[in-house]
Amino acid sequence: MRLIISKFWVPKGFSGITVYPFIFARENYLRTHTTFVNHEKIHLRQQIELLILPFFIWYVLEFFIRLIQFRNRKKAYRNISFEREAYANESNEDYLTNRKFFSFCNYL
Repeated sequence: MRLIISKFWVPKGFSGITVYPFIFARENYLRTHTTFVNHEKIHLRQQIELLILPFFIWYVLEFFIRLIQFRNRKKAYRNISFEREAYANESNEDYLTNRKFFSFCNYL
């Protein structure tokens, strides 16, 4: 994992974005923000499981499905299975130690 501070790579309204093997953060203080880092590490694990490119294809497709479902971009984003898993477990620093493969499927 490599954490890079860059406002250029992080879309407005977001704190960070993960593209294996990098975590891009908008602000420097996020380097030590354990909840943020853990959230992004969960995304790294998800990307590895799906061999990176299929992760992003699934992510975008699920976003559009949720957008049709909720008719709200923020709700659509928050209800993507990958995000639901990451938000639900971002405060649990032991989560990745005990996480089973494809755990994001529990959040579909």
